[in-house]
Amino acid sequence: MSATHSSSANEPYGVARVCRAWEVPRSTFYDWRKRRSLGAPRGRRGPRPAVPDDELAKRIRGIHAELEEQHGFRGEGYRKTHARLAMQGVPVSKHRVNCVMRENALLSPTRVGRPRGPRVHDGRITTDAPNTMWGTDATTCATVEDGSVWIFAAVDHCSGDVVGIHASVSGTRFEALEPIRQGVRVHFGGCAAQVAVGLALRHDHGTQYTSRVFQDELRFLGIESSPSYVRSPEGNGVAERFFRTLKERLLWVRTFQNAEELRLALLDFQRTYNAS
Repeated sequence: MSATHSSSANEPYGVARVCRAWEVPRSTFYDWRKRRSLGAPRGRRGPRPAVPDDELAKRIRGIHAELEEQHGFRGEGYRKTHARLAMQGVPVSKHRVNCVMRENALLSPTRVGRPRGPRVHDGRITTDAPNTMWGTDATTCATVEDGSVWIFAAVDHCSGDVVGIHASVSGTRFEALEPIRQGVRVHFGGCAAQVAVGLALRHDHGTQYTSRVFQDELRFLGIESSPSYVRSPEGNGVAERFFRTLKERLLWVRTFQNAEELRLALLDFQRTYNAS
């Protein structure tokens, strides 16, 4: 098309203009033209991996088939798949798992996000001293008997230690307060009025955290509420990063029968995580 002449200007469109219209980098076009002129097939660059792509795709299909048979899940993301491959001892990176799954149409369908505006968070969210700011967040995990179970956790922004963690079938504002109370009992000696003055709590705008009960409890304990910016998870990055590790090391690679089994596993994970 770059060699086609414009009917109005009687001039060729040009490579830059065509690539800009197609939203394709010019480097991709020149690389394709070079390979076509040389007649060389597109091959893999770098050293050969320990597990070939076809063998890796076969293993991924096996993992997905097992998940569908056990839990009825159809389709899976590359992060969960990479975590399960790591538990099987397969030496492969997340990027390669993503590429192989994309080439073989194995990625689960995802929603297209809305365009983001300018970033509103700049600077540093970690602190120089412990018990100055905690971050809290929540996620869910599927269990055999109790279905989807909520997981709440609170993480120190200085040491990165988990100060409290909790699992519950119901994800109410009262359950969201449990890891905060756990941390206050351990680090401040008990739950009393204004016992945690000087501590701030970073959280998102979930209904549990913005509820009157949750905010009143923070004021009772003397904790300053520090909500992150809307649509800016970087502000709560410490808790977000912990949940990523929790999913890759525990939630995505184990099957739990009920909420109680999950709760005990979370407590064991907390001890291991804080000691590492």
